[in-house]
Amino acid sequence: MNGLIMAGQLLLGLSLLVILHELGHFLAARAFGIKVEKFYLFFDAWGFKLFSFKKGDVEYGIGWLPLGGYVKIAGMIDESMDTEQMAQPAQPWEFRSKPAWQRLIVMLGGIIVNIIVGVLIFWMLTFSYGKSYTINEKLTNGIAAGTMGKEIGLKNGDRILAINEKKLIRFEDAISSKVLFDGARLTVLRGNQTLYVSVPDTILNKLSKNDKENFISPRYVMERIDKVSVPDPSVDEQSFIGKILDKLFHRKFEKPVYPAYNAGIKPGDSILTVNDKAITFLDQFKDEVSANKNKQVSITALRNGKKVTFNPAVSKDGTIGVIPNVKMPESAHVDFNLIQSLPEGASMAYSTFVDNAKGIGKMVTGKLSARNISSPIGIAKVYGSTFDWVKFWTLTGLISMALAFMNLLPIPGLDGGHVVFLLIEMVQRKPVSEKVLEKAQIVGFVILICLMVFAFGNDILKSFGK
Repeated sequence: MNGLIMAGQLLLGLSLLVILHELGHFLAARAFGIKVEKFYLFFDAWGFKLFSFKKGDVEYGIGWLPLGGYVKIAGMIDESMDTEQMAQPAQPWEFRSKPAWQRLIVMLGGIIVNIIVGVLIFWMLTFSYGKSYTINEKLTNGIAAGTMGKEIGLKNGDRILAINEKKLIRFEDAISSKVLFDGARLTVLRGNQTLYVSVPDTILNKLSKNDKENFISPRYVMERIDKVSVPDPSVDEQSFIGKILDKLFHRKFEKPVYPAYNAGIKPGDSILTVNDKAITFLDQFKDEVSANKNKQVSITALRNGKKVTFNPAVSKDGTIGVIPNVKMPESAHVDFNLIQSLPEGASMAYSTFVDNAKGIGKMVTGKLSARNISSPIGIAKVYGSTFDWVKFWTLTGLISMALAFMNLLPIPGLDGGHVVFLLIEMVQRKPVSEKVLEKAQIVGFVILICLMVFAFGNDILKSFGK
């Protein structure tokens, strides 16, 4: 069921964006009197389709291959590779008969719509829900430094005062793209000493395998245990499936363990010590438990006003299977009216677009691993197994801006590839030959298939810890 919810959210989000993207091409083509023959969500590869109908001179439908969508524009060399049509004399209602500037607008139509949709989504989210942030100066207990935070010189309890000499107001800015993508110099208060810590611009490459808490997070005060992992009734089935996967992927399948449950820890218990070390903060608890992988730890907790002791075995990944409740840091909330929320939403959309550009740039220069490229499998996992209205639209807005950027890349077969050839035509004042366009389309198709296979392979391997 969880998988179906993730797939359903992904399918809904991408379908909306694909339809709107293709609608941008469709409307631009129609505005210039260009004939559109097909409008499809997903690809009807080899002529197979799930559904179709014809209205006027356009065939609308849903293909079987859920890797995007397309509009077939008459007189244009595209993914349909309709060379027979291109061999006929050009007609006044065909793409190739129109001025280059009109064709350029048609090719940019989908990208423009994706940008508008992204801005609109972030605008409405900002107007509806405002913005909340953690007040940095209220983090009197400082930060909890994760593995990467410690590696660059940060410590638990440090207080970050500024980023590149600019006072830090919102803690979230310390884990934003301006720090993780561009690198930054952090002004840090440690005790009574002011220090400067440099964040390398390659840090995101290492953080990609974890979440941002592996860098830094607010230092949370522990209060009690909220949840304890309990045995899964389907474990036998999982074990059966695991044995099959063992043979396919040559990896050892291990049944889940429940250390806290087996030791008697219950929700509501308040942790006092781990191995006789007093525990106040969540990072202290995690560090002490993690330091004893594959060993037992002695935990003293308070239950109904009485001290109780447990000796759970720590798993190989350094956990005992509990989710602690913590005291959340003080936050602030800002509401915006309809007009005020527009520049805020546009700024969020712009930042997403720029971050995509920076990410690709870092991959090209080797500062960011290509293993960060995700397929629909990875995107579905981000949507999650429960439907959250705000999260759904936030991710859909992010993907809309990502699609706008990706389609702008100068890869033959993508909108950006067509744009490049049109710009060349406008400079040299004559069209690029159809044979060159046909070969470029094939090359682009091969590139895109290779990228898709690579992305799917990435996510499949990540699912198995590779």
